[in-house]
Amino acid sequence: MAQSTVVAVPKYGRVGRPRQQTPPVEQEWHIQAQLQRDPAALEREVRRKAAFLVATNVLEAAALPDRELIETDKAQSAVERGFAFLKDPRFLASSIFVKKPQRIMALAFVMVLCLLIYRLAEVRVRQRLVASEETVPDQLRRPTHRPTMRWLFQCFEGLDLHHLTWRDGMRHTQVLRLTALHRQGLRLLGPAYENCYLVPTFHTHGRSQETLPPRCECSSVSYGNLDGPERMGA
Repeated sequence: MAQSTVVAVPKYGRVGRPRQQTPPVEQEWHIQAQLQRDPAALEREVRRKAAFLVATNVLEAAALPDRELIETDKAQSAVERGFAFLKDPRFLASSIFVKKPQRIMALAFVMVLCLLIYRLAEVRVRQRLVASEETVPDQLRRPTHRPTMRWLFQCFEGLDLHHLTWRDGMRHTQVLRLTALHRQGLRLLGPAYENCYLVPTFHTHGRSQETLPPRCECSSVSYGNLDGPERMGA
């Protein structure tokens, strides 16, 4: 507070402008002050709000710097969202009933392992999108470089397997309705995932192109359903 003054404010017994020579009923005192910033106080408040305790068992500052420690602590929200994913009804964990403690532990281990694979695949896709300066459409068809694996799984719904049997007895299988988005997602995940979807590819300047088998006549055709990457072991 730089300076302050006390001002008398008369109060009259009726609303509106009083008549001339009307004495006030009472008198109030108002303080008028001029404020200014205190840099030292502001600096103390900023330091107080910027400081918080984080416990770790890594005692060497060179192995885990302070900034990296804080970023790791703040990144726990991503792990917590992952456990919320395990509780989602579409994960179907609630449909499995186990009674023995050993089976409960085994089920929890499988669920955490699934979550680990889910998160690793998501991180790989996001990192490769940033590295290649590419994007994929989100649920609103807007380009993004941070898609979720749940959304990518949903994009793979509705695919079918096309089984061909040639006259000489050889069999060939194709995945139907693979779009450019499907091929981009498989390429970002890696060759192992492309192989699971029966997509033989070669890469040119970071892009993949499909090599189609030669056209020939077949004797029989059959179809199978393929719902998503998890059905092919991806």
